[in-house]
Amino acid sequence: MGVLDLFRLDGKVAVVTGASSGLGAGFARALAEAGADIVLAARRTDRLTEVAADVRELGRRALIVTADVADPAACDALAQAAIDEFGHLDILVNNAGVGTAIPATRETPADFRRVVDVNLNGAYWAAQACGRVMRPGSSIVNISSVLALIKSHLPQAAYAASKAGLIGLTRDLAQQWSGRKGIRVNAIAPGYFASEMTAGMSEDELMPFIAQHSPLGRLGEQHELDAAVVFLASGAASYITGTTLAVDGGMSGH
Repeated sequence: MGVLDLFRLDGKVAVVTGASSGLGAGFARALAEAGADIVLAARRTDRLTEVAADVRELGRRALIVTADVADPAACDALAQAAIDEFGHLDILVNNAGVGTAIPATRETPADFRRVVDVNLNGAYWAAQACGRVMRPGSSIVNISSVLALIKSHLPQAAYAASKAGLIGLTRDLAQQWSGRKGIRVNAIAPGYFASEMTAGMSEDELMPFIAQHSPLGRLGEQHELDAAVVFLASGAASYITGTTLAVDGGMSGH
């Protein structure tokens, strides 16, 4: 097998949560391009139709599932839908996430819990559900954030806490499942990418922050993150588990 073949995902089935737009839609397309059939999960399933069409245009099968990852039962149903449709499940990309920018003295319990419930709890429920049915050789990729590693320029306590918690969860699930079940569990900590989440940020504030803290001094591009997801999902990363890969233009090491 040549080195480039290690990155192929032919015959694999991948679940991508939060796949209706932005980074998640990009991950779904990239995994399909690498050969995987895709289970597209989101709360806004009307927006999954276009992504599913792109997956099918790449010659892969696509299944649309309505799922709110904050609901454990919905995650169980998501994993079962993948098994019912494809017969197996090999990859989970835990991408569903929400964010806020509320000063800590004004953030309500409901605000904080909503973010943690999706970003951290939801990732756990999805991993639990998929981990129960995944075969040895499977891979879970949790999408954390550079804000789990460095300070933000905005007040984002709930978001930063949830994404830092996701890194801890990644280490623990890798410890529990990699040897015993043959499921690798890793995380990616993206820096600032053009997405729905950054679209609402003031460019006058964001770009000087990036210029100051990132050696590359720019926003990341979708394909730069897609490549990292495909890598960790594939056999090219077969000896990597429990790690967090920062794809952040050098921010966390600056």
